[in-house]
Amino acid sequence: MNSSEKSSSRRDFLRTMIALVPSLSIAACAPLSVVKTPLSQAYSPRYFTREEWTFLHAACGRLIPADENGPGAVELGVPEFIDREMDGAFGHAANWYMQGPFASALPEFGYQSPLTPRAVYRAGIAALDAHCRRTFGNNSFSELPAATQDSLLTELEKGALDFENVSGTAFFGFLLQNTKEGYLADPIHGGNKNMGSWKMIGFPGARSDFLDWVDKHGVRYPLSPVSVAGKKG
Repeated sequence: MNSSEKSSSRRDFLRTMIALVPSLSIAACAPLSVVKTPLSQAYSPRYFTREEWTFLHAACGRLIPADENGPGAVELGVPEFIDREMDGAFGHAANWYMQGPFASALPEFGYQSPLTPRAVYRAGIAALDAHCRRTFGNNSFSELPAATQDSLLTELEKGALDFENVSGTAFFGFLLQNTKEGYLADPIHGGNKNMGSWKMIGFPGARSDFLDWVDKHGVRYPLSPVSVAGKKG
């Protein structure tokens, strides 16, 4: 695949994600070499510890890395978005049925665990870092090369890496879901800083009037995006 094909593929993938991001968890928010991802100096996490915060930056940076097309998850503040979610209804599973018995069940029967999403994150990060230290010379996930981090995330996604006290697939599922949400949600929720992802894929945001463009089929929309708070990108 050449560079232009890769660029087109990434843009198409991000456009598709807009339709796939669940609205409920967003609404529930409170308004290679070793990878070194800079931690935000302007935001102090409310839920995650320093070690968990470092992991979150590394993992989000691998799920949506920055490239020639635009910023990645870390640059757009996705870790902040996820931290805010942990303090909201989603993190506490406030609107979910969380009573037993818990068992393996078909997806249509809903979430099957006594652990809230915030508890899944805490247990999942601890278990994955412990696995990394046992396997890779006492190095945590964030200290490993990018290729190794990618392999570990792939193992989690496929169910090849599981833990005694938390489901690896459930942990990865929340991490991927929340990373996509934070990358594409309105900036009022903490992620998508300066509407960076919207600019990259040409999404107009919360503009209220498109009457002048309804009949202009195939014409690129030229105006910058607007956030729910009325800020222009």
